[in-house]
Amino acid sequence: MKYKIGVIYGDGVGPEVISSALNLLNDIGFDAEYIKINAGFNFYKISGKPIEDSALEKLKECHAILKGPISTLPESSYPSITVMLRKYFNLYINFRPFMNIINDKFPYFNFIIFRENTEGLYSGAEWRSEDLAITLQITSRKATEKIVKYALNYAIKNNRRRVTVVHKATVIKETDGFFREIFFKEAQKYSRINADEILVDSAAYQLVKNPEQFDILITPNLYGDILSDLAAGLVGSLGLCGSANIGDEYALFEPVHGTATDIAGKGIANPVGSILAASYMLNWLSEKNNDGKLKILGNAIEKAITDTLKSRYFTKELGGLLTTTELTKIIITNTRKYLD
Repeated sequence: MKYKIGVIYGDGVGPEVISSALNLLNDIGFDAEYIKINAGFNFYKISGKPIEDSALEKLKECHAILKGPISTLPESSYPSITVMLRKYFNLYINFRPFMNIINDKFPYFNFIIFRENTEGLYSGAEWRSEDLAITLQITSRKATEKIVKYALNYAIKNNRRRVTVVHKATVIKETDGFFREIFFKEAQKYSRINADEILVDSAAYQLVKNPEQFDILITPNLYGDILSDLAAGLVGSLGLCGSANIGDEYALFEPVHGTATDIAGKGIANPVGSILAASYMLNWLSEKNNDGKLKILGNAIEKAITDTLKSRYFTKELGGLLTTTELTKIIITNTRKYLD
């Protein structure tokens, strides 16, 4: 099967790190047709449009989307492309794994944050008058049940035993309380799972003090966004983290870092987050299409990244001397070792 992958290179370092991921995919034999989609702030400055007119129709014909970081300016009317794509394709799950490979300040940890991706305070329901601004936090049964069931099923399939819901229901009693209530109702159906809870402020503290205690965290939208960046700091860098945005039919994969315009074009951006995102894409496509070869490729990439980082091969941001291209070549070489 030849897969069709929509590619949004993004702004800043996006084209560099996404190109690294594509070079690796091509090198290890992933058979795909890549459909370039013009989007981002640079495209907006040229065309007056944040994304090309036919983009959504093109992406609907793709099997998956690989996307780089995109600049969004809060003071302009230019919308967030990422949020728009999440809503249009109903990508209700944000999947962000965090494993400590290089940070000697912390013991080994390996946990995943499942963040609800379409509601909460990111629903877009906002109003402002001269003296008042209001944002609605929205929590629906449908969206919450979907992410909770997905995370619980993921735990069972991957031999995870503890699933923790993050909330602030002590204060935000209705929306956070509803999110918590739905979680525990669904978790009762999974006898092999140890289901528990933690307040979001305590979660931030415990992640810094004792991150190895966590296995899977399920969070509303805003909390997951904030805690994911905290977790990236524990890992050692945003540049080491990839993510998946998953719905029932579509999925989008991207690094978690920003555009880093200060280093764009210098060839020193860390490609690991984008390469990890590509490996998550292969694993998702494997499960969706019952394609065992892709799972082998995805797992090989993740093992190769672990080997590469343990050997202290770093770009400048982590104190290393390697360029984006040099680090990518090392990861490709290490990936091949698991495929020979």
